[in-house]
Amino acid sequence: MSLVSTTSKIDRLAQLTAGTEASSGASLWREAMRRLRRSKPALIGGVVIAAFVLLAVIGPWIAPYSPTDQTWRGEVFSNRGEFVGARAENWFGLDHLGRDVFSRMLVGARQTLLVGVVSMLIGLLVGAVIGLVSGAAATLGGRFGQRIDDLVMRVTDILLALPSLLLAVSVAAVMGQSLTTVMIAVGVVQIPVFARLLRGSMLAQGGSDYVLAARSLGIRKRRIVVTQILPNSLSPVIVQATLSLATAIIEAAALSYLGLGNPDPSVPEWGVMLSQAERFFDNEPMMSMYPAVAIIITALGFTLLGEAMREALDPKLRG
Repeated sequence: MSLVSTTSKIDRLAQLTAGTEASSGASLWREAMRRLRRSKPALIGGVVIAAFVLLAVIGPWIAPYSPTDQTWRGEVFSNRGEFVGARAENWFGLDHLGRDVFSRMLVGARQTLLVGVVSMLIGLLVGAVIGLVSGAAATLGGRFGQRIDDLVMRVTDILLALPSLLLAVSVAAVMGQSLTTVMIAVGVVQIPVFARLLRGSMLAQGGSDYVLAARSLGIRKRRIVVTQILPNSLSPVIVQATLSLATAIIEAAALSYLGLGNPDPSVPEWGVMLSQAERFFDNEPMMSMYPAVAIIITALGFTLLGEAMREALDPKLRG
């Protein structure tokens, strides 16, 4: 995807609620919630996310076996391609070390959720700070502020021009193999998206009547930004945060698959499980299918909810 295409989509999302949210923010959100309740994709996405979060929270307590114990090691001979598939005591079968795959899937959900949420929060918080500085400078900073905005946006555009996975791999390679590295690497990829999105939303709100009225009353620019422009610019950022969770989960799994994740392979995480099972795909394909399908369904749930939120907040789609 080209840089122009990427930035245009981000700017379009930033403009979705411009012009109507400032005058009727509460009613906009009420209408959006009504549209979400009537949206089948939103309901499906919400159910998937709720199930994923529930499993991540209670998974370690309901797992029938320890995810690290090689209880059935004597029944699996990976060097000869002999594995144990689904059976009564092991619903998803055994992995190459004789560990219960179902238990590892349940416990691994928590690690996957942790990586996705922390990565998204890193990108959101750092990107929001950068976007706030840039947007405030461009909106009310005058000529000097415009120069600051231009400098920040050029750096942001450079980061956006790099393929996200390549950027994440580069950061992870520099920092070394660890779970924290994966979180930071995926979070860094999200920073320019949130920064440009919040900046664009603030620019869209900067010319609103309430901003002109506040300036004419002599209210300080800093107060206008913090109490007026910023709160009314957060809707597209919230939507993007939901969509970014899907991206973060996929990219974190990709880094773990490439061997840049948790250095302890015994700790269950869906990306690590997929990497370990890939070697035995010809003999036991289901061992790879379970974590792969779980990653796809979870990412799809966040994507469906995020897209439904975007449509619910789009003024052009409200009747």
